[in-house]
Amino acid sequence: MPEPTEKLNGTERAAVFLLSLGEEDAAQILKHMGPKEVQKVGAAMAALSNVSRTQVDEVLNEFVETVRNQTALGVGSEDYIRKVMIEALGEEKASPLIDRILLGSNTKGLEALKWMDARSVAEIIRLEHPQIMAIILSYLDSDQAAEVVNFLPKQVRSDVIMRIAALDGIPPSALAELDEILERQFASGNANVKSSGVGGIKTAANILNFVDTAIEAEIMETIQDMDAEVSQQIQDLMFVFDNLADVDDSGIQALLREISSETLILALKGADENVKEKIFGNMSKRAAEMLRDDLEAKGPVRLSEVEAAQKEILAVARRMAEAGDIVLGGKGAEQFV
Repeated sequence: MPEPTEKLNGTERAAVFLLSLGEEDAAQILKHMGPKEVQKVGAAMAALSNVSRTQVDEVLNEFVETVRNQTALGVGSEDYIRKVMIEALGEEKASPLIDRILLGSNTKGLEALKWMDARSVAEIIRLEHPQIMAIILSYLDSDQAAEVVNFLPKQVRSDVIMRIAALDGIPPSALAELDEILERQFASGNANVKSSGVGGIKTAANILNFVDTAIEAEIMETIQDMDAEVSQQIQDLMFVFDNLADVDDSGIQALLREISSETLILALKGADENVKEKIFGNMSKRAAEMLRDDLEAKGPVRLSEVEAAQKEILAVARRMAEAGDIVLGGKGAEQFV
């Protein structure tokens, strides 16, 4: 029996809407979406089945009603965009997103990088000045930036992360240099852009959250030697596996529905007892007992496998937090997963 439309999330509703259009119209809409949005909506479209006529009608009616209640007045104005985003998300969450939106409207080269695989981006920027690397990585989504860091020369990784942490707005001269580089690569660019709030300690911490554990440890050790204060600030903002103990019960339950049993077992092999109890406490009694038995039966596993599983779960948690599905708990001072 098909799911009622009220149980469909926003991505699924978008998928139903696109599936109800012709191929050409749907393709035109997808052209205006970013790579992550295309991937999410595309996956939802592929996963949908047994969509009823009633569901389609309800989604289309909702779309028409939403459009009818909107006005084009003020659209395109930077002040209007800022006010709407801040009202919707709060200033802390909205500020970096606003900067990306407004900056991205004038920097097609940067947007093009988001569609490229990490190795290709690293190849494009590997011979550039570390400051340019820092600006580019700050603009990318944290998980993509982390993958790029993995492909950068070992000797520049820590320097780039330090520069990201130190960024306090992007000066026009730096953007001009960046646009010149991207113009050579993509035949596009515009240096006439205001200073953006891209970068900072939080951006550096977010990127390191996604970096391979061994590389993360190496970078943090170097940063500690370079500037102990910056190192501590980054660590304070990183969300590590042990911090899952601070996530509320509903968040943990939602997270558990998104990860496989095998990944969870591997991750818990090296987890703090508080995290284990948090997980067990949000499962049925029988499921918790089975998980405990599986953990005991698993036997010794490589530390690298445990770390990889924990990183995978953390990546899911961050994606869910970004989508507003869960709220991550307090940021810990633990350095490594």
